[in-house]
Amino acid sequence: MKSKYIMVFFIIVSVLVIDQATKLLVVRHLYLHETIPVIPGFFNLTHARNTGAAFSLLSGLPQGIRLMFFGAVTTAALIVIGYMIRKTDRMLQTVSLSLIAAGAAGNLIDRLRLGEVVDFIQWYYRSFVWPSFNIADSAISIGVGVLVVDMFLDKSNSTNKKE
Repeated sequence: MKSKYIMVFFIIVSVLVIDQATKLLVVRHLYLHETIPVIPGFFNLTHARNTGAAFSLLSGLPQGIRLMFFGAVTTAALIVIGYMIRKTDRMLQTVSLSLIAAGAAGNLIDRLRLGEVVDFIQWYYRSFVWPSFNIADSAISIGVGVLVVDMFLDKSNSTNKKE
């Protein structure tokens, strides 16, 4: 039991440190909207800011309302995730929830500090450009993917037990 919480702590702190450090490097070394090609035709580092949620959803709301809304939603999500981590005994579910919590916390830190989220990872191919994102967003996406895998594994284990 104790080792589960050490792992959760390690995942969350590691993701937060990497997320905040990379964002700090971007803010210090790239002008807003400046782009550095990393893999031409595929991947750039681009300093972008997002005042909304994923894909800039709700970015048109006044800043005070956005901050209260995202702060409340993220805090509620972190409480639910904490409860779910406490209740689960499945390793993959614990890892996935820890990644999701770390990503949510990383973006919340930006919102509270800056009023917006720093994004810098930009994938593209020809005229298709995926919206810029950051390490926190990546942790959330990976966490959701791991959670889906865990759900399928758990479902197949329960199906096998019934047979």
